[in-house]
Amino acid sequence: MIYEYKGNRPKLGKNVFIAPTAVVLGDVEIGDASNVWFHTVIRGDVNAVRIGAHTNIQDHCMLHVTGERWPLFIGDRVIVGHCATLHGCVVEDDALIGVAAVVLDGAVVHEGAIVGAGALVPPGAVIPPNAVAMGAPATVRRFCTAEEKAYHQTNLAKYEAYARNFFDWAREVAAAPEPREGL
Repeated sequence: MIYEYKGNRPKLGKNVFIAPTAVVLGDVEIGDASNVWFHTVIRGDVNAVRIGAHTNIQDHCMLHVTGERWPLFIGDRVIVGHCATLHGCVVEDDALIGVAAVVLDGAVVHEGAIVGAGALVPPGAVIPPNAVAMGAPATVRRFCTAEEKAYHQTNLAKYEAYARNFFDWAREVAAAPEPREGL
C-alpha cells in the first residue's frame, strides 16, 4: 500500500516492485528496478527516505527516520535482509544488511560493507568500506572476499527476477482453499 502523507507522495522509479502487503508512506523515493517485499514498512512521515536503484528490501523490514534530525539514505544495489531495521542512517552503494540486523540513527555503513545477521550498529557508528561487521555492538571482523562480492550481485539479480515472477505467476485467492483429505 502506498500512502500520501501531509502532502508528500512516494515517488517510485521505473520497474519498482512493492509487494501488496508492504507499506510505503510519505516522503519516500525509490529508484529504478528496486523491490520491496511483503510486510515491509517504509515510513517517510517525519523525515525523508531515499532508496537507490536496483536495491532489494526483503520481507518484514522496518525503514524509518527521526524527526528533522535523521533522514534515511540507502544507496544503489543494496541488499537489506529479512526483518532488518534501518533507522535514520546511511547505507551506501553495494552494502548488505543481514537478516534481523539493526542500524540506528546517524550510523553510516559505507560502500560494499556487510553488516552480519542480527548485528546492532549503534547510533553514530561507522562501518568502513568493504568491512564485515558482526555482533552487538557491531565490530569489524574482517573485509569482504571476492566470493562475497560476486554472491551479492547474484542475489540482487535473483530478487529482481522474483519481482518479475510475482507479476507473471501470483494470483490472489478470494478464500483459503479447502483442506484436502489426508492432510
